[in-house]
Amino acid sequence: MKQVLAEANLANARVLIEKLQENCFEKCVPKPGSSLSSGEQTCMTTCVEKYMAAWNQVNAAYIKRIRLEQGNQS
Repeated sequence: MKQVLAEANLANARVLIEKLQENCFEKCVPKPGSSLSSGEQTCMTTCVEKYMAAWNQVNAAYIKRIRLEQGNQS
């Protein structure tokens, strides 16, 4: 069971990183260089914070729903 949970967490982390790249990096860093400009850093920070807040809210709702469904099956 722990192995399955660890694999699910790893898959979740990969999806999160892919989505951050799609939604933040590509938006904030149109022409990657050797370092991020101040504006790019600010954009990335703001975007990642917003995306993570939304991700956490969705995950919390998903976990709550799973727990409710498990409770109904008992």
